[in-house]
Amino acid sequence: MTPEAMRDVLGHFVSGVVVITAKGPDGPLGFTCQSFASLSLDPPLISFSPARTSSTWPRIREVGSFCVNVLAEDHQEYSNGFARSGTDKFAGVTWQPAPSGSPVLEGVSAWIDCTLWNEYDGGDHTVVLGRVSDLGADPSRLPLLFYRGNYGLTPPVASESEETS
Repeated sequence: MTPEAMRDVLGHFVSGVVVITAKGPDGPLGFTCQSFASLSLDPPLISFSPARTSSTWPRIREVGSFCVNVLAEDHQEYSNGFARSGTDKFAGVTWQPAPSGSPVLEGVSAWIDCTLWNEYDGGDHTVVLGRVSDLGADPSRLPLLFYRGNYGLTPPVASESEETS
């Protein structure tokens, strides 16, 4: 089994896209994440999995609290911008503080304010559990979906060689 085959097959599962944010000592922090899920109602827990290569997650871990921003369907620029390293990810981004002080990005479908509950080894990722302390949603905002390497539910067009195999 190759990483490419794993990515291709598991890409058939539709996921949402979130941006994990925190109020760092030198300003706001954030990164894009696809591996997010509701975990438990009692206690209220969520999970997400940053890559071990993430330079932002260790800084958010030190803060100890963070906000999960569920991106809305018109937030592709947030998804792409917060996925980049070495840039000011918050340039031109409007946000309000959650109760923890973590940024809630303008126009998100939902936000979940959390404290760090626990972390586990997840291979080339870390599995993070957060305890929910506050949350909110805008039911009028549809979520940004990611499917087979693209935003939305339209699958990529197969190349001629893929169609004949």
